[in-house]
Amino acid sequence: MHKDALVQLLEEKHAVLLDWLEQQDKDHWESGPENKWTTGQVALHLLQSIKPLNDAMSMPKFLLRYRFGKANREIREYDTIVKRYHEKLKEATGRVSPFSRPMKPVPFSDKNYILTRLQMENKKLQYKTQKWKDKHLDLYVLPHPLLGKMPVRELVMWTAYHVEHHTKQLQSSY
Repeated sequence: MHKDALVQLLEEKHAVLLDWLEQQDKDHWESGPENKWTTGQVALHLLQSIKPLNDAMSMPKFLLRYRFGKANREIREYDTIVKRYHEKLKEATGRVSPFSRPMKPVPFSDKNYILTRLQMENKKLQYKTQKWKDKHLDLYVLPHPLLGKMPVRELVMWTAYHVEHHTKQLQSSY
């Protein structure tokens, strides 16, 4: 997937999520289906999962290569990443990542802050994706807690899907 398409995908997926979250009242924000996260907790989870990617993409590339290595395979397509993610989710038992830990309740008073930060982090990711060279998006890898090391381009694709995945879960729960 080309950088422009990646940026557009991030924009579309986040726009749907943020529009839906904006409409949620205090009851939906602070309560959720039984044994599931509340809307506020899902929003916080998405913020907590995009921030490390932005932080990593801000680091000097030689540090990324030193710490995580480089890609040793071709880039996977979006649909392949989604399919692989669902396979790994089915195999996983219990917590699938540090970002899936039990969370404290997220008060409604934090809603605007979280939504603003989520929107800012999305815009940062779009900007960084555009600024990185194509060869670097494909060369450098970063760890994903469930999928293992992935080229940055794939991690950006997964991030867009991750937002869609949780948006659909929220929409079907309320």
